[in-house]
Amino acid sequence: MADGEEYVLRVLTPKTFLVPQPRPNIHELARLSGFSVGTVSRALNGYADVRAETRETILRVARELDYTPSASARTLVTQRSHVIGVFLDTGDGHPDLQHPFFHEVLGAVKNFIGSAGYDLLLFASERPGNGFGTHDYLKRCRHHNVDGAVLMGLDAEDPEVRRLVRSDVPTVGVDVELAGPATSYVSSDNEGGAALAVGHLHELGHRRIATITGLLDKTPGADRLRGYRHALQARGLVPRDEYVAFGDFYVESGYRAAGELLALPEPPTAIVTAADLTALGAIRAATEAGLRVPEDLSVTGFDDIQLARYLHPPLTTLRQDKASLGSEAARSLLRHVDREEDVPSVVTRPVELIVRGSTAPPPATA
Repeated sequence: MADGEEYVLRVLTPKTFLVPQPRPNIHELARLSGFSVGTVSRALNGYADVRAETRETILRVARELDYTPSASARTLVTQRSHVIGVFLDTGDGHPDLQHPFFHEVLGAVKNFIGSAGYDLLLFASERPGNGFGTHDYLKRCRHHNVDGAVLMGLDAEDPEVRRLVRSDVPTVGVDVELAGPATSYVSSDNEGGAALAVGHLHELGHRRIATITGLLDKTPGADRLRGYRHALQARGLVPRDEYVAFGDFYVESGYRAAGELLALPEPPTAIVTAADLTALGAIRAATEAGLRVPEDLSVTGFDDIQLARYLHPPLTTLRQDKASLGSEAARSLLRHVDREEDVPSVVTRPVELIVRGSTAPPPATA
């Protein structure tokens, strides 16, 4: 080796390959705990005829093995999958899970059934093409062996929904009116909420009160329009057809519909919208038309999403108890799963008028 030269010795180690460990099964658990497969099974499933010491030994070994019972085997024993399916549809082109209302209700459903030992299966599409054949809610429930189903945003008159609720699959609707052997539906007081909004605006002095509806083939949309009309009539105001603009609970329809209303020869001084997102679009349209909210135009929403209080101006709206809707739906469904009697067929939750900065008396020129 010449002066000044250096050699670097590199030690190459052979690659280490991790061999996946096989999933421990009930037979291995029985062998290591010293009990029969039948005793192990009964201990894991909570049967009362297993001695406390035996159960503790089996559970300790199960923890050491990180043992998880096979879902299919558990279903054979208990006749339950402990899985609840959810069908959610808010209309073509709308992001289901991004809508604040459905997001909060679904979270409450998950929390409630999770505390009862169930998992949630959110069906990825209402119209699958992956071997299921024609669209069929009942077929999908039975294919996945769910213990029950929650329906949100669906049309109760859909023949496939009717077929599902006539079956033996327990089913609960959120804002979907269902009637069947093991069904219930939960809803907010949509009609009463719309009436509260009209009453609030009337007390402020408004007489030219318009509305932007939700989807009228959905229970909330139809009920809120009915509440709006009844509240006007109760105060001696004749509902005007041109003051009813049709929307779908989303921002874009609120923006478009408000533009149509504000372009009328005698535009409204107040707009009752069927959803907070719709109200957001209406406020944008008013601003672009050179109007101030609430000085020139009052706007109310429905839902009280988290964003409502942070808008400019903060939104006057009807607060739905979305967590309660989700938990009541889950509670009713699990009672149907347990085949309890006297489960309420309808649960209606109250709404609350939250007055903020988007409503005020009409302009003096009105």
